[in-house]
Amino acid sequence: MAANSAMPQQGFRWKVRYSVLSILWLGWLFSFLDRMVVSVALPFIGNEFQLDAASQGIILSTFFAGYALFQIPGGMLADRFGPRRVMAFAIAWWSIFTSLTGMVFSYPIMLICRFVFGLGEGCFPGSSWKTIATYFPPRERATATAIQSSVNTLGPAIASLVAAGIIAAFGWRTVFIGLGIPGLLIGLVIWFYIKDDPAKHPDITTQEIKELNASPVLAVATSNRTGMTFKEFLHKPILWQMVLIWFLFDITFWGFVSWLPSYLMKVRGFSIVKTGIYGSLPFFIGTIGMLAGGYLSDRFKGQRKWLFIPNTIVAAFFLYMTYSVTSADYAVVYQCVSALFMFLAFAAFWGLVIDTIPPEIMGASSGTVNFGGQVAGFISPFVMGYLIDLNHGSFDMAFIFLIAAAVASAIVALGVNNNDTAPGGGGSRV
Repeated sequence: MAANSAMPQQGFRWKVRYSVLSILWLGWLFSFLDRMVVSVALPFIGNEFQLDAASQGIILSTFFAGYALFQIPGGMLADRFGPRRVMAFAIAWWSIFTSLTGMVFSYPIMLICRFVFGLGEGCFPGSSWKTIATYFPPRERATATAIQSSVNTLGPAIASLVAAGIIAAFGWRTVFIGLGIPGLLIGLVIWFYIKDDPAKHPDITTQEIKELNASPVLAVATSNRTGMTFKEFLHKPILWQMVLIWFLFDITFWGFVSWLPSYLMKVRGFSIVKTGIYGSLPFFIGTIGMLAGGYLSDRFKGQRKWLFIPNTIVAAFFLYMTYSVTSADYAVVYQCVSALFMFLAFAAFWGLVIDTIPPEIMGASSGTVNFGGQVAGFISPFVMGYLIDLNHGSFDMAFIFLIAAAVASAIVALGVNNNDTAPGGGGSRV
């Protein structure tokens, strides 16, 4: 074990796990930037390739086809070979195909490029959640996951601002070509800094290892703490409840994220620059909800579903207000309120996931849960595009589709048994 001996210090002390989380956060940020700029660029891609709304939706959906396909295999690779290798390879892969997206000049090649791009990103989530489960003690995991997941809000917000400015100045291709470069650098940082076993990290202290219960004496006892395999966990009802909840919730999430720029431009009449500014606001507000949800989730472990359910219902109500209100300014306000509650529910849900799954099978099992969400990501943009075309450009039926999915996810969450314990036998109620 390469660990420095250090006496416990009073007050706050920066720990290796905080640096690891910061690197994961950057990786997730660029994963969202790389996937979300296409939503801002979509009207311009549609104009250049002469595509209707349904065809534009397919561009969004092909990413999710590849992304969903590699959720479980990516998690299994992380469990088998360690998350460091998988994350470094994944971010290098998708960064290359981000840049290639800006060089495509035909619709079929665009679809292929976005699909292969999704394959690379699909390997990242399970690996990152496994890293959090390895580096963070149980009492901090929901907060750490919420901090990492804040990119689900900041990513679209920054993408909206950055992409709108670059597209207005240089065209849509430039934004894709430029975004591929930082990801390659982050991949190198992951490869050289993060270790699969925290005890082997050269900068970690003895005190931090004790906090993680990761000393050599305890490693044997904890490495197979539950004795449960991924195959056995597949028979647990709570796993499939989480898959279904996340599938339904992500119908709403990805529909909201993917089509918001087009809605603001086509229905509310915003310019590209105004869309960039106003389209980013719900996601900045949503960041507050995400962090608050993670904090509350760690402090009310037995009540996570009661954090998720009401916040999801409130988010659905304000989605209804968004499309039904006459004023464009009030539509933006309602979008912001909806995002606040949507992302609070988001964080509460993933607090449940990260605390329920044993760390040794975290990669494959969390990948299974996220697979449900990415199937939703494949379905939602296309269905919304179809509904928009079917209603001659109106977004009303598309919004109703999102609202119904959110309400359904809350209904399924009612069936989660609050008295169930985590498979690890640690007594963490869900």
